[in-house]
Amino acid sequence: MDALLRPDSHGLLRRTVLLTLGFTGGEIDRMLRTGALEAVRRGVYRLTEDGARRRPETEHALRGRAAGSGLAPDAAFGFVTAAALLRLPSWGVPLQRLHVIRARPNGARVRGDLQIHSGRLPDDDVLVVDGLRVTSPARTAVDLARTVPANRALVTLDGALHRAVVREQTGTPDPGAATPADIARVVARASGSPGAAAARRVLALADGLSESPGETLSRFRMHVAGLPAPVTQWPVPGTRHRTEFAWPDLGVVGEFDGRVKYGRSLRPGVDLTEVLWEEKRREDLIRATGRTVVRWIWPDIDDPGDDGMVARLQLTLGA
Repeated sequence: MDALLRPDSHGLLRRTVLLTLGFTGGEIDRMLRTGALEAVRRGVYRLTEDGARRRPETEHALRGRAAGSGLAPDAAFGFVTAAALLRLPSWGVPLQRLHVIRARPNGARVRGDLQIHSGRLPDDDVLVVDGLRVTSPARTAVDLARTVPANRALVTLDGALHRAVVREQTGTPDPGAATPADIARVVARASGSPGAAAARRVLALADGLSESPGETLSRFRMHVAGLPAPVTQWPVPGTRHRTEFAWPDLGVVGEFDGRVKYGRSLRPGVDLTEVLWEEKRREDLIRATGRTVVRWIWPDIDDPGDDGMVARLQLTLGA
């Protein structure tokens, strides 16, 4: 590989830069045809990584960075694109288009893969992250809550609130963190705009102790089914463990098993068998306190049958 093919800090190579370094247009096109380069957006590439598996949100954020230099000075990335650039979780929100907000009454339109929205952009609703203007985590979460189904918006809102909890615990700055007060302020500012009532509903359901989209979606499904509201991240008395969901007065705890911790997120050098053994030992210790443990995985959350999460919790809780 040519030594001059040095991507920027985000792994991007721009055609204009390659031309200034002496590459010809024919050479660049040949590298694209042979697979040495991959197109991210028109005129922006990256080096091909054999067998690389990238999360769709990561791909979306990379496309946003590729498009960033072409944005108008009064524009900012928003909605799910801001969420991706802030590394906030999203779930089920379409990622085909990049979303941009411009503070102009006639700014709304679609231009290629850009969805341009018109809206006010107060200074405290905009951050600069890695040189790009993006809406703040609070504004991002509220805009999604106004425009996408409640369960999907709740994933991003919980994620921003949880990042604030972690920031408080660690003292580490985090541009993706938002406090309940931050969210409430943006919701109040959106009063009277389309979707404001939906945003208020999502805010009322939010929980900054939720640590993953699976936990958020489980809790939302419990709410819709009319199950008793659980205590989240509950320390189990008599143990050093906590559970994701608990109904202490009923002696029941709930655990969402996303299987991620047993797969690609396993730390290097950590033995899978040991992880599974520790998980079983943990559950045995919780059961030994006299509590009933109900576990579920992704497909169980929305399963309407007897083996689904809701049916098993209803039976166990007597709901």
